Amino acid sequence: MESSGPQLLPLLKQYFGFTSFRPLQEEIIRDALAGKDVFALLPTGGGKSLCFQLPAMTREGLTVVVSPLIALMKDQVDALQASGVPATFLNSSLAAGESRARLRGLHQGQYRLLYAAPERLMLSGCLSDLQRWGVNLLAVDEAHCISEWGHDFRPEYRKLAELRQFFPGVPMMALTATATERVRQDIVALLKLREPSCYVASFNRPNLNYRVLAKNKPYRQLLEFLRDRPRQSGIVYCQSRKSTESVAERLSEDGVKAKPYHAGLTPSERTQHQELFLRDEVRVICATIAFGMGINKPNVRFVVHYDLPKNIEGYYQETGRAGRDGLPSECVLLFSAGDVMKQTHFIDEKPNPKERNIAHQQLRQMVHYAESAGCRRGELLEYFGENREHDNCGGCDNCLSPRDTYDGTLAAQKFLSCIYRVRQHNGFEFGLNQIVEVLTGAETEGIRKWGHEKLSTYGIGGEHSRPEWKAIGRELIRLGLVRQAAQDQFGVLGLTDEGLGVLKQRKPVMLTRPVSAPEPQVRRVGLVP
Repeated sequence: MESSGPQLLPLLKQYFGFTSFRPLQEEIIRDALAGKDVFALLPTGGGKSLCFQLPAMTREGLTVVVSPLIALMKDQVDALQASGVPATFLNSSLAAGESRARLRGLHQGQYRLLYAAPERLMLSGCLSDLQRWGVNLLAVDEAHCISEWGHDFRPEYRKLAELRQFFPGVPMMALTATATERVRQDIVALLKLREPSCYVASFNRPNLNYRVLAKNKPYRQLLEFLRDRPRQSGIVYCQSRKSTESVAERLSEDGVKAKPYHAGLTPSERTQHQELFLRDEVRVICATIAFGMGINKPNVRFVVHYDLPKNIEGYYQETGRAGRDGLPSECVLLFSAGDVMKQTHFIDEKPNPKERNIAHQQLRQMVHYAESAGCRRGELLEYFGENREHDNCGGCDNCLSPRDTYDGTLAAQKFLSCIYRVRQHNGFEFGLNQIVEVLTGAETEGIRKWGHEKLSTYGIGGEHSRPEWKAIGRELIRLGLVRQAAQDQFGVLGLTDEGLGVLKQRKPVMLTRPVSAPEPQVRRVGLVP
């Protein structure tokens, strides 16, 4: 684009060492400098931070960056200071004396960038100070946190809309790496962005290879995978702090240098482990899914999800830490029905019904991705509203080695018939669990309560286990034969017109061998290709 306004390339080279912009960066920066509100969705590795860091160096005044992650604030500020950018942060990790020193510097105009958590920023004293510090840009990073449908909702982000009344003439920039169309609309509305310029980069990361494998003795699978790549470094995401510790310890004992990384470590431990990883002195970091690492390491060659992520947004963001240098990298997810049950249990413990409902829907979408026989890349692109270019991406397990299919007509007939009979018997629909319990002849309170032991379909599915029937049911949903009510916590099932046609006309149905429940005679595949 034309370079009206400040000459940005010399500053880009001076402070950040780059000779050219990544896609959309320059457009976003020039709109911000022109005083426009901006919404920017740049996937992980797309250079979001530069969009507010470079404008800060083009003029006097203070750019305020809202960030939810204390560790990420420190990482970015350390990197900026090392590059000669006057930046600082204010958060709960600072001792009182250190906070006072930074506040003095802000009063004296020593800084161009201030990072702060939303709850700190919205304190009345902080707002009064900000009005004296010459704020010229408000940048809300991780802006998806403002939406209940975002993968990391933070209620404190909702108060940021009040910044408009305190800084009516200051442009606002909202940035995120992962947001569906629904979340994008929430961000614009809830932050009260005014006729924003909206930039959405492609979600396609062509250098990443996606694989989902049946989880079977996962530590052994992981160790084989790492031993097959002795000179590569990467991240292993685990579900709990305890598992990050135990996996890292076992890897170290088996000769793979590894460290844990989670919110329960002290700041000095996190910093030490991160720096060892960045210097390649440790080649594997075991991190919790819930904790944002903020690690900008270009040569991460693999990301392994040891446990099932809670949602696709988190999964996409975490896989995006691989291959930032553009070289081929691997993203492997170990998947089992047991992990789905664990996540469901955690969700059911949430006290807020709306949060439970959203979390259940997000988990269903994650399971759909894991079990799908379609192109992984295409599934991700479609989830974020981007059209896929090819049916076969040549870079995922399903495209490179399509899974076996089998004649599932009998199983489909049983499942569809069970949905039909339950609806006929009770006058309303039930969720996947209840349908599976009817098919497998379960003797539960729910079966007795609704009289389902009297149905003709009760106990007709003894040839499959409950996890297998659930996998079959989810595939029938993906095939469009069964609909699942998205707004219901239990995701009640009903027949689509196509499903009713299959049932009544006994049309043949081909099903895919599920990742999570392989047939006994099928050899389980390890991680080594």
